[in-house]
Amino acid sequence: MGEFRHSVDAKGRIILPAKMREELGECVIVTRGLDGCLNVYTQERWQKIYEKLMTLPTTNRDARMYVRLTTSKATECTFDSHGRILLPQNLIKDAAIEKDAVIAGVGDHVEIWCDKLWDAVQEDECYEGNSYEEIAERLSVFGI
Repeated sequence: MGEFRHSVDAKGRIILPAKMREELGECVIVTRGLDGCLNVYTQERWQKIYEKLMTLPTTNRDARMYVRLTTSKATECTFDSHGRILLPQNLIKDAAIEKDAVIAGVGDHVEIWCDKLWDAVQEDECYEGNSYEEIAERLSVFGI
């Protein structure tokens, strides 16, 4: 849980908050996420996701593309003594992170966002004028 702002240094390193690091373990998997962010998973959670991905039919084009785009971008990152992970340049580029980023705890994983895109999402700009309340109302069919 939580929202934190940190900078990505010139080498591509970013610090994750201590509380998150404790829950994530010593090594995490970072890959492309949805909506323009990066997803950070524990090794255990990534293994479950990977196993599900491997059940998708290779005869389905969308399945092939999704597996390809998710797994080819995945990288194992280990925390250094300062609590930082090194993000590969291709993932930094995919997430359009210039310097400042937002680290958000999102249920079973962590997301890393370009700060400008995160701010736009928070202001409902990315949801075509749909408010938080309107989105919640549509999700009520799922018991939310």
